[in-house]
Amino acid sequence: MRFDLIISLKSSVYVAAIRNRNLPLPEDPIELYEIEQDKEAAEEIEFLPHRDTLRFLDRAAIQIKQGVQSEKPPSPWKLCRVTQVENAKIVLGMTPIFCCTIIMTLCLAQLQTFSIQQGYTMDTTFTKHFHIPPASLPIIPISFLIIIMPIYDFIFVPVMRKITGIPTGVTHLQRIGVGLVLSCISMAVASIIEVKRKRVARDNNMLDAVPILMPPLPISTFWLSFQYFIFGIADMFTYVGLLQFFYSEAPKGLKSTSTCFLWSSMALGYFASTIVVKCVNGATKHITSSGGWLAGNNINRNHLNLFYLFLSIVSLINFFIYLIVSMRYKYRSQPGGNSKK
Repeated sequence: MRFDLIISLKSSVYVAAIRNRNLPLPEDPIELYEIEQDKEAAEEIEFLPHRDTLRFLDRAAIQIKQGVQSEKPPSPWKLCRVTQVENAKIVLGMTPIFCCTIIMTLCLAQLQTFSIQQGYTMDTTFTKHFHIPPASLPIIPISFLIIIMPIYDFIFVPVMRKITGIPTGVTHLQRIGVGLVLSCISMAVASIIEVKRKRVARDNNMLDAVPILMPPLPISTFWLSFQYFIFGIADMFTYVGLLQFFYSEAPKGLKSTSTCFLWSSMALGYFASTIVVKCVNGATKHITSSGGWLAGNNINRNHLNLFYLFLSIVSLINFFIYLIVSMRYKYRSQPGGNSKK
């Protein structure tokens, strides 16, 4: 792992660009600083061509002419190579894509948490002598993925490859976008299922029934599989697409650490889920008898359906933001001079 490159990408380029913020950008990018490849032939150094994006970072590569030339290499905090600047552009350009996937993980965290609470109130009978533990419900999307992945790889991708001409069937950004749409739909379905569950509880006078101590609601826990099924497909599209996107777009020196973007997105989503629950309860504590949509221990008296609907709307807004971000994104040049469209 090249920590010097990581530091250069995340710090020195931006510092150098800020230091040179008052310098005019040269009209010809060839005037920007770059080492000669033949002088570094003994070292494996990546060279990237200049791109007309995020031009304000180009100031980090502006050479200030001095009277006496020094053979000492310039400080990376004052002057950076064009390749270093382009690497920084790639990382900065991927950041909005990374941020747009946090909401999806936030939804997944809520789905996994509250679905278990829902499951404890529902009939978990699978066969006459077997019951499904509510805590094992998250295994449902994993089971769906085991079935769906071969279908995606051996049927969907070849068909789409013939239509689009793209080796992966669809671009990485398109794949991520499909997953974001499906996560929005999954939250809407979860809201509908919760309305149905609460209606069953109300019709059977079981709104105050205590789970485990009293008989379950006469509704199967398998109703929850609909939202899990949709989110399982969303997981396959977004998370796999995100991993492929980061790995293909990351600079050469960051290939091995590009997977950290995916796990960081998931970690931030799970962390943000706690904040969202607290904020929602705080905003609704004066308009509900329970002290908030999600407050209290009785899920039948809560407004989980409204919360799921809220997450669906937030996911939809997040998707439109993603559309704008992804349409503005420019893929990096791949070896051989090809780039994705």
